[in-house]
Amino acid sequence: MDYIAVLLPSVVVGLLFWFAMKSIFNADKAERQAEARAQAEADAQAEADAQRAAGDDSPEPPAESDK
Repeated sequence: MDYIAVLLPSVVVGLLFWFAMKSIFNADKAERQAEARAQAEADAQAEADAQRAAGDDSPEPPAESDK
């Protein structure tokens, strides 16, 4: 019984540390995933804006009345 009384505090502190680190790593992973999604959306929006801007610079086809 003395062994349990001696080891129990260390085991409990170790488990608390493990749970704390696990939650920190999970939060970091979720933050990195959210950042990647936001970056992908920003890249897609920038690409769409660039294509739209390139489309605006192209000459318009002649109207039927101009022929």
